[in-house]
Order: sequence, then C-alpha cells, then structure tokens
Amino acid sequence: MSSYAPTQTSATATTHPLDPLTTVEIDAAVAAVRADVRLSDRVRFWGATLDEHHARAVVAGTEPEGTRKVGLVALDYGRNEAWEVDVVLGESAECVDWRAVDPRRPGITSEEARAAAQACRDSAEFREVLARRGIDDVSLVMVDAESMGGFIPEKYQDRRVTWGTVWHRTDIGDNGYARPVQGVVPIIDMQTMEVLEVEDHGIVPLSEETGNYESGLWGPDREGLAPLEVVQPEGTSFDVDGWKVSWQGWEFRVGFTHREGMVLYDLTFKGRSVLKRAACNEMYVPYLDSDSTQYRKNFFDWGEYGAGALTNSLALGCDCLGVIHYFDTAVLGGDGAARKIAQSICMHEEDDSILWKHTDMRRDVGEVRRSRKLIISNFQTVANYDYGFYWSLHQDGTIKLAVKLTGLMSASGIEEGQGAPYGRVVSKNVQTPNHQHFFGLRLDTAIDGPLNRIVEEHAELETDPELNPWGNAIRTVRVPLLNEKKAAQRNDPATSRHWRIESADQTNRYGEPTGYRLLLPNTSKSFSAPGSVMSRRAPFIDNHLWATPYDPSEQYVGGQYPNQAEPGEDGVQVWQQQERSLDGVELVLWPVLGVFHFPRPEQWPIMPVEQIGFMLEPDGFFDRNPAMDIPAPQKHCAVDAPATDGCCGS
Repeated sequence: MSSYAPTQTSATATTHPLDPLTTVEIDAAVAAVRADVRLSDRVRFWGATLDEHHARAVVAGTEPEGTRKVGLVALDYGRNEAWEVDVVLGESAECVDWRAVDPRRPGITSEEARAAAQACRDSAEFREVLARRGIDDVSLVMVDAESMGGFIPEKYQDRRVTWGTVWHRTDIGDNGYARPVQGVVPIIDMQTMEVLEVEDHGIVPLSEETGNYESGLWGPDREGLAPLEVVQPEGTSFDVDGWKVSWQGWEFRVGFTHREGMVLYDLTFKGRSVLKRAACNEMYVPYLDSDSTQYRKNFFDWGEYGAGALTNSLALGCDCLGVIHYFDTAVLGGDGAARKIAQSICMHEEDDSILWKHTDMRRDVGEVRRSRKLIISNFQTVANYDYGFYWSLHQDGTIKLAVKLTGLMSASGIEEGQGAPYGRVVSKNVQTPNHQHFFGLRLDTAIDGPLNRIVEEHAELETDPELNPWGNAIRTVRVPLLNEKKAAQRNDPATSRHWRIESADQTNRYGEPTGYRLLLPNTSKSFSAPGSVMSRRAPFIDNHLWATPYDPSEQYVGGQYPNQAEPGEDGVQVWQQQERSLDGVELVLWPVLGVFHFPRPEQWPIMPVEQIGFMLEPDGFFDRNPAMDIPAPQKHCAVDAPATDGCCGS
C-alpha cells in the first residue's frame, strides 16, 4: 500500500528567495522579454533560471526583500540573434540586462526537436531515402534531434544545426528504438527547419523482432509475487514547510532548475552546516563506436537539453512506494509557455537495515538499532535513456547519491551474422555500442561554516624498518590541496584514496579540523584517443574530482553553453588554470562519477537498473557516533515468532 504523506503542507506559494520558480513567475518574465522592441515575433526560449546569487543576497539583506531575479535565454530566429536576459520580479517584471549570445549555442528544446523531426518527415529527400528501405509511411518514423558538437561540417559552421538518428515503428504503439534505420543521417538547420542534406551510408535490413516491453508480451507474468505493503500508521517522521524539510536532525531546502533538475540547498545536521548546495550539474555520454550512425554521438545531456524540461511526473505505488510527499515544479518550454510538472520530486522514508549492532557473547545480550533514510528523488528521460537521482540522508549524518540508469540502450542496425566489435549484438540485425556515462556533480560545501579546505588522504606502508619491524604499519597520508590545480584529482582505490573536506576554523575535541569524507567508488577514465572530438569536448571527465573557490559566474562543470561550442573552451578545466587558493574559502567541489557500459543481452529490450553513486560521511565532524540517540526498535516479529519484551531474539 502506498499513500500521500497525510499531514504535510503543500509547496505551492513562494515563501523563500531560493524557492523554485512558479509558472506565474515564468510567464511574467517571458511577457517582459517579449515586450521589448529589440525582439522580432519569431522568438523561442531555452530555459528560465532563478538567480541564486541574487536570492542569497535577498536572504542576507543586501538586495530588496520580495524581489526575484530570473535569467532567460531568448533565441530570435527572425534576426538570427540570441540574448541572455535578466528580469527582476517584484510588483512588476522588469528587464534589467541584455547580453548577446552566439545564436548557435543555447541548448535544444523539446519543441525544437519535435519540429526538426517533422521537418524530416516533410522532406522529399528524406522520404526518398526511406523508400529505398521499403518505408513509405513516414508517420511511423521517429527522428531524434541530436546535438552535433565537434562534428559540424565546415560548410554549416555558421548555422545552428542538428542531426537525426532515425527509427522505424511497425505501428503507433511499437517501440521504435528496437528498429534503428541504419545509415540514414539527416542534417537540419534549427532556425529555418530546413533539411540541409540526408546522408545515406547504405541499406541494412531492419530488425523484424519486437522490442516492446508491455506486460504479457514475453509470456505470462511471473506468479507467486505476494503484496509488499509499506505502511506508516502514525504518519511520516519528516515535516515540510513549503520547500523546507526537517527530518531526524536534518534540515534542508528542495529546489529545482531548468538545467540541473532537482537541487538541495542549505543542508544542516543537528544544527551544523554541511552543504550549501548539491546537484547533478552535468551529464556527458560519449559513444565509442565508429559506426556511421554512432560516431557523432557525444552528448552534454544537461547542457544541451536541460534536466528540468526532461523531468518525469512520478506515480504513486510505481515510481515511489510508501508514504510519499511530492513536490510540483515548473519549467519554461521552447515556445515561451510555462509548464507545470506535477509530482516531479518524490520524498519518502525507507528502512535501511542495521544502523549499528553488537552482541555481548559473554552476557548473551545485545543491542541493535535499525537504520532509516530519507530519500529525495526524481527521474529524467533523455530520448531512449532514463536516469533516476536518489539523494539519501542518513541518521548518522551521511549523505549519499544513487544514480539509477535504466530505459532503452541506443542501437544501430547490422547485417545478419555481422559481429559487433565495438559493442554487443542484442537482437536480430541490432547491436548496441560500448559507451560511457559521466555525471558531473556540484557540491558547494559548508562544513561547520562557510570557509573550508580540502585534503587528499590515502594509505601508505611505513618504509622505516625501525618503525615497522613486522611490516604491517600503515600510515594515513594527508596531502593538503591548497590551490585548484593541485585539487584536480583522480581516484585510486588501490591506495584507498579519498578526500577530507575540513572546516577552516572549527576543531573537534581531538584538535583536528571538523570535517566530512568524500568517497567516489564509481569512476571511469576516458577511452577516447587524445585529440579526438570526445577527448577535446569534455576535459572535465579527465579527472574524478575538481575544486574551485565559489564564483557565481562558474556554474556548470562542462561550460555555460556546450552546444556547438569550440571543444574545451569553457568549464572547470579552464577555471582551475587560475590556480586560486583553496585554503579557507567558500569551496565548490565538482566530483565526476563514471561508468563504462558494456552492453548485455539481458539489458534488451529494456535495461534493469544499473546503479552508481558517491558518499559524503562525517569524519571528525563529531566527537563520537552521532547516532547513539536512536531509540531501540519496537517489536516487529514474524507471525510465528515467540513474543518477547524487546527485539525478536534478544
């Protein structure tokens, strides 16, 4: 059984400067921009974003109370111009600054992608290429408009262009991603919606096998699955006030942006600050196949499309199980209309097995505490793939992020009997290529206050034989990373490398700076050849951790506008060349999670969830275990277990 959290207040009214934008605010900002005489009537938009720096100034009292500053990107296709526009919302909406942007550079909206797909279906050249393959009903053809960074032909360098991956459905309900149309690559001008050309790399037979995944298509449903009910008869343990949440010593604010989707702000535990901001800041996905319809594939999914606009509405009992509190959010569509995403963020509690336990065998008595975690989650669908982001807070002060990868693998067509040297055959005439997923996180730290530093720690053997006569003395080696170039780090599980984020001015009772430990168990390296497009486009994946001092202009690890950017021109790898001090600063960490995806037949036609993540845990932040105050469990015995006064079996 699942239900809505019964006593929580609704997050509908703006009551704090960091609250996400509402549809009313977005519409007001768009109206102010449209009213300006410098724009023609052919305007599209890419995102509306709350100015968080201004919001924090309002909190601090240095900007007027009741004002909100919004940044919009307007693309004027009538005049081949683009603008960043700052709008201040108060009693009325006022445009206060306009900054010109290269009109090729803003991300691709869902509205543009649909228009590009329709432009292909309307193109005589495109229909002719499909007809050679026996496809006459173009209404059943899917075209995904893909960003073309790094692979734009010289003759189209001055245009805002995209290319299309093409799929065929046997009927309107078919899963087109199971039937790639191999070798057909349309190139589309996104301003004029003109199909500039259609590449044809040769005819490959379409797969005849279904890729549908509805219940009952692959045989009868599995039997014997008894109901699993999650009930909280006394309600939840969290409290919600608008966008502010309190739970088990934790307090934080939930946020939402067009670029990143879900954001967490101002996390404190037991009254002490831990993080100022936490979000998945960018996702980069390079495909590792020289196939004619795969070699261009390398995407900044957040910077070129936007996580907010791709966010799912979540369903009770399906996406979220238990007693749930939902947050509704809003995004700006490419057409300039604000859109509400109902139930886009899910929050609930989960049992998390044992928190701590010990049995005193001499006295035959034991103590055990069960763990519970609070999960704040959302899901994005990026064409074929689906990504879930599950932030969890724990009763011992630990913060974790689980990234869940599922959905449909990107595929290409192959001849019958042809192998897949750079991937895996998963169906008749279908292979899925090797590829990688990199998730660039942003953590604005506030460990026991605003000023922090970072220290790398690893294990080393004591080499002095006088100090280590038995060969088993292992030191913890601490290396302060005092500037941002030194803080460009790679993981090394062989030496148990991790990083300690320390307060610059608070110490524990042992005289150590109070701190938190960052662990990155899921990392990967870039396999692309030096000098290749993939290697040059996303240099941030070359390290597993970066650190910079806070600068409101440095918002995205892969750069502000990666779409059609000069490879590597912007991003953390550029900022860190300043070698700014990290010794007692407002610190921003940029961890990079990575996974190399070797496809498996068991992941076809739809992937069981693959999970990666990271952990931030107290390390000398407390003088002892902060979870000593968790009450002992109540009796929850099996039906046939003997009754006891305490836990079952104690």
